[in-house]
Amino acid sequence: MNIEFPKSFFWGAASSATQAEGRQAGDGKGENIWDYASKKYNHRFYEGVTTENTSYFYRDYQEDIQRMQDISFNSFRTSISWSRLIPDGIGDVNPKAVAFYNDMIDTLIEKGVEPFINLYHFDMPMELQKIGGFENREVITAYKNYAKTCFELFGDRVKYWFTFNEPMIPAEAGYLHDRHYPYVVDFKRAATVLHHIIVAHCEAVNVYRESKQEGKIGIIMDVIPVYPRSQNPADLYAAEMADLFYTKSVNDAILKGKYPEKLKEVLVKYDQLPGVTEEDIALIGETKIDLLGINYYRPRRVKAKECLPNPQGVFSPEWFFDEYVMPGRRMNTSRGIEIYPKGIYDIAKKIQTEYDNIDWFVSENGIGIEGEEAFIAEGIVQDQYRIDFLKEHLRYLNKAMEEGSNCLGYHMWTFVDCWSWGNAYKNRYGFYRLDLATGEKTVKKSGLWFKEMVKENGFD
Repeated sequence: MNIEFPKSFFWGAASSATQAEGRQAGDGKGENIWDYASKKYNHRFYEGVTTENTSYFYRDYQEDIQRMQDISFNSFRTSISWSRLIPDGIGDVNPKAVAFYNDMIDTLIEKGVEPFINLYHFDMPMELQKIGGFENREVITAYKNYAKTCFELFGDRVKYWFTFNEPMIPAEAGYLHDRHYPYVVDFKRAATVLHHIIVAHCEAVNVYRESKQEGKIGIIMDVIPVYPRSQNPADLYAAEMADLFYTKSVNDAILKGKYPEKLKEVLVKYDQLPGVTEEDIALIGETKIDLLGINYYRPRRVKAKECLPNPQGVFSPEWFFDEYVMPGRRMNTSRGIEIYPKGIYDIAKKIQTEYDNIDWFVSENGIGIEGEEAFIAEGIVQDQYRIDFLKEHLRYLNKAMEEGSNCLGYHMWTFVDCWSWGNAYKNRYGFYRLDLATGEKTVKKSGLWFKEMVKENGFD
């Protein structure tokens, strides 16, 4: 083995409730913003696929967990659906949801798969969205109570908890860049949502500490490392600003306990500062996490602005930088994003040098390919491209670990082909293929490779 990982390393995959569970008649689940939007704004979803069926995990979880064991998973990250557990976001708990999550957790443990449980993966209960979602401070309290309920119900067995998946995305995609419901385009409202999510994270961590349970709690970040076109000062400034808005705004608050001073200066200058109280700042300052998840898919390449922003336009981070299309970049043409394996090494080094080398793991990394059925031969998807992608990223991760990075595991996105936000089933990510017509799940070549790699704790 020339690429070897520790025997204690966490190997597995990540998923989320809305993207995998699906619905069944009489399951007691309340509606969330994706259930609503995929019907009401159906034209925004690839081939009009809604959240009703997704990958049938609610129905198939026992067989699916057996499939995890079949390819040597020792861990699996998924989320609890807030609107399944507490249909209106506040109030009565759904007993069918409690039974489902209890049995899911018990089955994972029985099969030797450590449950990594995330509380919020973009899926605001619709009843709470009606009062503003995370724009409304009442929803922080509702989330805190939801977290407490989860810890009480499942914390005796779940030892790895995460408050949010990609806290930037509900703010940026839902309130600035018109990709997620409620399709608002307003920077100050987006900043308010992000700040309230950070406060809600802190409240949940405090509730967990008060519970005196013997586990770890953290958060999962979407990190896009920023690379300037050149060392020209104007390009370096563009990279600094992109990093300030999209990474440091969240990372510094959660990992350093304070917002960057420069961010505050910029938001004050442009009258975009959200309402932040002294109590919020104190809470952020005193809240510490145990474990950090990092989702990595692509780099962000930027250059100096070529045109002045429209003075009548919507304020956004893109006022300070332009995207740089690097000649010769390697692309995943299915998703239109660059493939850059070294980015995972650069993130590891940044955690090591800037964020106290906190314990962390790769919580998502993967490649979504359109038209995978073209690669089926002898009844199996021959996804050598996914194996090559994994090997390249794992080599860089291994190098960072040899240099002292405290990485504890690697979870690929995802286990079974799942429903994606907006893209539905356009691109496939799984170790197992889902046949949309029949619901049948079959392992891909990458799943068989992963099984052997985990058994050996590495590869040649």
